[in-house]
Amino acid sequence: MSDISILGIESSCDETAAAVVRNGREVLSNVISSQIAIHTEYGGVVPEIASRKHLEKIDEVIKTALTEADCTFHDIDAIAVTYGPGLVGALLVGVAEAKALAWALNKPLIGVHHIEGHVSANYIENKDLEPPFACLIVSGGHTHLVVVKDYGEFEIVGRSRDDAAGEAFDKVARAVGLGYPGGPKIDQAAKSGDPKAIRFPRGEVAGSPYDFSFSGIKSAVLNYINSAHMKEEPINVPDLCASFQESVTDSLVSRSIRLCQERGFTKLAIAGGVASNSHIRARMEEECLKNHIRFYRPSPILCTDNAAMIGTAGYYEFIKGKRDGLDLNAKPNLKLGER
Repeated sequence: MSDISILGIESSCDETAAAVVRNGREVLSNVISSQIAIHTEYGGVVPEIASRKHLEKIDEVIKTALTEADCTFHDIDAIAVTYGPGLVGALLVGVAEAKALAWALNKPLIGVHHIEGHVSANYIENKDLEPPFACLIVSGGHTHLVVVKDYGEFEIVGRSRDDAAGEAFDKVARAVGLGYPGGPKIDQAAKSGDPKAIRFPRGEVAGSPYDFSFSGIKSAVLNYINSAHMKEEPINVPDLCASFQESVTDSLVSRSIRLCQERGFTKLAIAGGVASNSHIRARMEEECLKNHIRFYRPSPILCTDNAAMIGTAGYYEFIKGKRDGLDLNAKPNLKLGER
């Protein structure tokens, strides 16, 4: 079988990205133009600004991705693009670009689910990883515990009933004055804190052992901060961050290990932006070792939004025969498993 090269395009939030991936596992280039510095001024992503910046950058990142991969459009076999979920304006920029290229070059077009892309990031550096396996997906907008039954086929076992884990990180970081983006800043502050200093709840969901709830944890942190302010007591920010992070980590790790134990999985992967958190990665690795489970995690750069993961997911959709027409549209609320 001859090599298959996929051009991946990602623009679901505030990173404009393009990559060339060969045979689903070999990344020839992975170019990311981040907007974090711009959105930090506003304390979070401003959708209109994100869309405009994607328009400004998308041609440039695609050109750079082809140059770094030492190839041309002629060498590309198909174009894969994130079409949901995400910010609708941001998604539309990538989808319109991909459709224009597919039409002009007469190349197959493949719409990729953003979360499927995050899961697929695990295939890039772990050549031996193949379905089935358990996977914890943690990002700013999603917290899912899934069984990856096959490439692109998922069974959702658990999900957050309210806030996503990344959303809770951002809100707590804002409350203690760390700013945006919250996840990396809490991770850093927590390194010098005591995770046992403050006991925050673990967010159990009655009758649903695999589901998550983070709004209660977030509210407990905010109440702690408000109480300290009212009493004019000082707040030890590293201790608070470490304790909050420990609460979220306990929730994520305990359910993931439980799924592996109860379903007999010996492989567990993590995916999504929050999967780059150093404490979550360390605790998950520790518990997997204790329970004889093989632990897979992408490098931090592949946990955050990137196009290599979209190219990888697109490759497996391509070889299964999936093709999309030029009527492909952005779907900001696309659920995992939907088309």
